[in-house]
Amino acid sequence: MNGPSELNWDNLENGVRNCRRCVLGSQRLNSVLGRGSRTATLMFVGEGPGRQEDEQGLPFVGAAGQLLDTALESLSFDPADYYIANVVKCRPPMNRTPLPEEAAACLNYLRAQFALIKPRIIVCLGSVAHTNLVSSEETITRARGKWIQKKDVWFLSTYHPAALLRDETKKLPFWQDLKLAKQKLDEIKNGQI
Repeated sequence: MNGPSELNWDNLENGVRNCRRCVLGSQRLNSVLGRGSRTATLMFVGEGPGRQEDEQGLPFVGAAGQLLDTALESLSFDPADYYIANVVKCRPPMNRTPLPEEAAACLNYLRAQFALIKPRIIVCLGSVAHTNLVSSEETITRARGKWIQKKDVWFLSTYHPAALLRDETKKLPFWQDLKLAKQKLDEIKNGQI
């Protein structure tokens, strides 16, 4: 967000739609803010849009998104309980990993999403989200499956669903991590934490 404008969804959407803070803004078809419940207890944060996301203006609508949606449905996550976003809001060329300066240019938008949604749980999908939101000191392989609490928000890092499409051995750990997220979500909803 630029300047002192009021924090609300309209201003955030306009800010992202008109953003040219980095080169990605001039190369995109659509900015990709997020999808899901704007009152969610749980927020999933991935890396950045791919081709299909860039075309549709929604995150996680390609093969990785379909895998995520299937897993969430299988574990009985209620769509009213979660919101899905990315660290960067525009597609990097050739689906490459966002550069640190691109992630930094988008971080205030992600912070605005956090401020508006007020999630109690944030699941970092992949190393870009983990590095930018939790720790740049630990790899995703070592960090996954461990809860970290910052103030009153619980963070959990796991593999990006796209990694599961390339390496099937990551499916079971990913599934286990989503089960941890569901358990924490249920505990919060039941007033246990």
